[in-house]
Amino acid sequence: FSLGDARRPLHETAILVEDIVHTQLINLLQQAAEVSQMRGARVISAEDLLFLMRKDKKKLRRLLKYLFFRDYKSKIVKGIEEDDILEDKFSSNNTNKRQKLAQDFLNSIDQTGELLAMFEDDEIDDVKQERMERAERQTRAMDSVQYAEFCESRQLSFSKKASKFRDWLDCSSMEIKPNAVAMEILAYLAYETVAQLVDLALLVKQDMTPKAGDPFSHAISATFIQYHNSTESTNVKTSLDSPENTPPPTPTPPASAGQQHLGKTPSGALGNGGIGQDSTKSKQRKRKKSTAACGMEAQSDAIQPSHIREAIRRYGHKIGPLSPFTSAYRRNGMTFLAC
Repeated sequence: FSLGDARRPLHETAILVEDIVHTQLINLLQQAAEVSQMRGARVISAEDLLFLMRKDKKKLRRLLKYLFFRDYKSKIVKGIEEDDILEDKFSSNNTNKRQKLAQDFLNSIDQTGELLAMFEDDEIDDVKQERMERAERQTRAMDSVQYAEFCESRQLSFSKKASKFRDWLDCSSMEIKPNAVAMEILAYLAYETVAQLVDLALLVKQDMTPKAGDPFSHAISATFIQYHNSTESTNVKTSLDSPENTPPPTPTPPASAGQQHLGKTPSGALGNGGIGQDSTKSKQRKRKKSTAACGMEAQSDAIQPSHIREAIRRYGHKIGPLSPFTSAYRRNGMTFLAC
């Protein structure tokens, strides 16, 4: 919800997103453990995760900024004056624990100077800017209670429950375990994975919304159509045939008993062509349609599982003359979203 989904996200979508985030972090931990073994370390540290992220400069720059603000927050908690913090940021002998660790490691593997240049780069992050603008648009129609709830949801993160997050990743069963700074980075990458899934799913949702006069409206992915149709048919079936929404059938008396009760029962209540029964049936049909429409309308604003699956498919899709022969078409894992 805080990243752009509807106020009541679908439970199926949340389960799918959780499964994707968990799978990606487990794979990332396994690769980081291999890197840690190659350099002869006993634990998975920040250096191993930075090494895996070295090729994506934008996401690495975002991580470095996050590490700086973690140091900034730690110093505020310890009660250091704000002027000293700003001096530390621009001084040559920077004593920021996390940032210095990252700077020393990137200096050791940087051959061209591109990685170290990110510490001096103040370029605007387009992705973060888009997320902030989207959040601003979300809050325009909110009252004070809704805005307070929205702000509370924006403060949630994986790092607030560090022990539960470690158990969720099952770190205790690993031979090489991540240290505290590595867990902070993993919690950050988990949040970034959820954010990027929402970003991509919202683009897919916007792309799949039919537009009047669009000549390319028929060019929709077969994967999206398959999941969307199956989900839509399931929703319609449950909304129409459920016991709560289906009115009881009209009782039909036996033919012999019909003549005996004609005097006590209105003439239109039992026959097939009566006026009373027609009006009852029409009301029942309207009730069915309105109930189904309300259920579909409530779910139409939320991100569907089909949007998530289509976003993953597009993100891992390779374009080019040799794309059918690339590793993206082999079932050897999902493309990493956050690094």
